[in-house]
Amino acid sequence: MIRRRHLFQASAALLAAPAIVERANAQSAFDWKQCKGQSIEVNFQLSPRGDLAKRNIPKFEELTGIKVGFEQIPEQQQRPKVAMEMATGHPSFDVVNVGMHVQKRLVERAKWMEDLRPYIADASLTNPDFDMGDYSKPSMAVATGSDGKINVLPNNQDLFILFYNKELLAAKGFKEPPKTYDELMSMAHALTEPSKQVYGFVGRGVKNANVVLYDNILLGWDQETVTPDGKKLLTDTPAAIEAAKWYQKIMKECGPPGNIGFNWNECQTTFMQGRAAIWWDGIGFSAPLLDKTKSKVVDKVGFAPIPAGPKTENCATFIEGIGIPVTAPAKNKKAAWLFLQWLAGKEQQAELLRTGSGTPARLSAYGRDDIVASSSFPKEWFETTKTSLKMARSGLPVIVPVTEFRDTIGVALTNIVGGADPATEMKRATDAFQPVLDKSNET
Repeated sequence: MIRRRHLFQASAALLAAPAIVERANAQSAFDWKQCKGQSIEVNFQLSPRGDLAKRNIPKFEELTGIKVGFEQIPEQQQRPKVAMEMATGHPSFDVVNVGMHVQKRLVERAKWMEDLRPYIADASLTNPDFDMGDYSKPSMAVATGSDGKINVLPNNQDLFILFYNKELLAAKGFKEPPKTYDELMSMAHALTEPSKQVYGFVGRGVKNANVVLYDNILLGWDQETVTPDGKKLLTDTPAAIEAAKWYQKIMKECGPPGNIGFNWNECQTTFMQGRAAIWWDGIGFSAPLLDKTKSKVVDKVGFAPIPAGPKTENCATFIEGIGIPVTAPAKNKKAAWLFLQWLAGKEQQAELLRTGSGTPARLSAYGRDDIVASSSFPKEWFETTKTSLKMARSGLPVIVPVTEFRDTIGVALTNIVGGADPATEMKRATDAFQPVLDKSNET
């Protein structure tokens, strides 16, 4: 069992990572064309990481001669689709994007993925510059099973931050973003002007998706949703109920109408239109905010770490990876491995950081001054990333039935935003899910 509370402390090592000198001769000696003429199918969650991968696929196709079919699906549809296809033994994809913060235990128990260690060890298949030691220790801990099997290559370790509208804050006399939960609450109230269709806060309210926001709020009370051994829910404790009350208050009193049905994309749109002063969500959603063709807040958006809660200051983080299904056609697996090492390689990981599409799992990306210099993102964005990495902590419990957990607790949170009593709803949801967790721990 991963010690979730301390899982991400090692991320601080990213800040001191030296620049990696590319070995051009070794790179050119590796045969990227060894699977030329083959085709693979890739299944990805809809996200900025997926968008970036899709844009850059022509580069991979030119490099390797491999044709790539690429499918993106919203995460709430992608996970059940992947699970269903994996269960049939005949998935439609050769490479799959996996949210390990949700599916780690399921992936390990169901033995879904190829063990990547033999591919990594094969010098004919793996570029000598690939460098497995370049991945952060936390991301590799998530990617690796208790038996040592490497199920996926880490692709992203998302961080929750605050996005804020500098113009709206300044208009109310606020010179900087909030530093504590109390400041955030009072600021959000002061910034809420329904008559102008401007709201102080926007956050996820729809069931399932709302759990990650609530979990991050709860981390401010120095508590997670499940005990470290993954056996007992902590969602009806005094701290959990206080966190639910705080969530209810800011969503009901400072959020836009209809936020009970908001996922990240509705939150992002509301913020980009200048109708929300503060948005709490993943740093990987930054890029569209600075896109002049999509956003009205390009010159107004600010980035800040999550403020300190009543007991501590934590940033929720969620790690995703890419892997090869065990049941994928054998003839495609070498080509699939070439795609994995390209997408999770140093250059594409650096591009992930440069474009603000996510927070790379590779250490070398953070040691490249050219990334900061060439990025359209301000220094504040990079400083927020560094600060958040230092206080990152798992945003979801590492259990098998994570989706059911999110559904059950998510319904309670949606009801709470709608006005239901937080203590009653959290107790009901806890009682409903504990037997599910108990059963999952029996096998």
